[in-house]
Amino acid sequence: MNSNNEQELIDKGLLLPLMESFYTIQGEGYHKGSAAFFIRLGGCDVGCHWCDVKESWDPKIHPPTSIDDIVFNVKKSSNTVVITGGEPLMWNMSPITRLLKDNNINIHIETSGAYKFSGNWDWICLSPKKNKNPLNEIYSKADELKMIIYNLDDLKFAEIESKKVSSSCLLYLQPEWSKREKIMPIIVDYVMKNPKWKVSLQTHKYLNIP
Repeated sequence: MNSNNEQELIDKGLLLPLMESFYTIQGEGYHKGSAAFFIRLGGCDVGCHWCDVKESWDPKIHPPTSIDDIVFNVKKSSNTVVITGGEPLMWNMSPITRLLKDNNINIHIETSGAYKFSGNWDWICLSPKKNKNPLNEIYSKADELKMIIYNLDDLKFAEIESKKVSSSCLLYLQPEWSKREKIMPIIVDYVMKNPKWKVSLQTHKYLNIP
């Protein structure tokens, strides 16, 4: 396949830069504790300094992979898939979500919302970042708002973002892992004073699972 044909298939969403895929227990947010197949796509320019998967940022180092092959591996393991990154909405998500739907698979996404919305999703976890704010179109679609808290200023940002989502959207505050011991008491106190929020933890890291 020449590079022009490959790029055309990438643009159409028929090939995606696959960093990794694996079957595990979801560790964060509303669905924590549930088994799911994770698809981590390469490519992200949001640039969070605390990102724990910086190797996902450059899509060129991750092989363009057929969505047929990706979905085949999902079907062998689970009826629920989580597509994350990187930033998955950098790519056209409509073809892969259509194929997953055809195979009766529940589809979740974890996204910063900073790119044009595409795809058909059963659950949308929106995790806004100050470096590159979400596009307005995604706020009304979000099922879950997950705010990563690194410092006190992030709590102010979380409140601003919470006013943009629908009233049915679940609200979570999650400590940034490297600051968890310092920031966790602050989050606990904040949630007790503002009970519209819930605490989210990266339980998979405590359990030492992928």
